[in-house]
Amino acid sequence: MSDLSAPLTVATDPGWAKVAVKDFDAFLQDHANCERKASALAMSLVVKYADREKILSPLIALAQEELSHFRQVFDLMQTRGLGLVKDSPDPYINQLLPALRHGRDERFLDRLLLATLIESRGAERFRLVAEALEEPALKSFYEHLWKSEDGHGLLFVELAKNYFSADAIHARLAELAEHEGMVISGLAWRSALH
Repeated sequence: MSDLSAPLTVATDPGWAKVAVKDFDAFLQDHANCERKASALAMSLVVKYADREKILSPLIALAQEELSHFRQVFDLMQTRGLGLVKDSPDPYINQLLPALRHGRDERFLDRLLLATLIESRGAERFRLVAEALEEPALKSFYEHLWKSEDGHGLLFVELAKNYFSADAIHARLAELAEHEGMVISGLAWRSALH
C-alpha cells in the first residue's frame, strides 16, 4: 500500500451495485442518512479536537460540503415522492468502530484514518452505482459524488500529516485497512451504501 489516498485492500464486487440499485428508493434514503452523518462526523471532530487548529477550517468546509450533498440527495428524493427515514444501525460502521484505540492521540489518528477508509469506500461504491444506473441524470449525479468523495479520503490523511509522521500514518492505515477489508467482505449486499 504505497498510495495513502487509495488504501482499500478489498475491492467491492461490481455485482453489489446491481443489488444496491434494484431498490433505488431505499438506496437514496440510506444515502441521505450517510451524507447527514458524514457532515455530523466532521463537526464532531471540530468540537472534540478544537485544540488541533490545523484541522478546523478543512473540516468545517467538509461538513458544509457533506450537508450540501445531503440537500442534493434530499431534493432528488422529493422529486421521487420519498421522505427521510429513521436512521438504522449501519453494520459496516458498527464493525469498524471497535478497532479505534483509546488514548487521546491514538484515537485522534484512528478517527481520521477510519474516516479515510469510509470515504474511500463511499467513493468506490458511488462509482459502481454510477456505472450501474441507466438514467443519464442519475448517472451524472453519482459520477460527481464519486469524484467528490474520492478527494475526502485524501483530505483526512492530509490532516493527519499535520500531527503524525508519515510512517505512523502508513503503519496504522495499513492495519485499519486490513480490518475494513475483512468487514466489507463479510457484509450481506443490500440497497444501501454499506
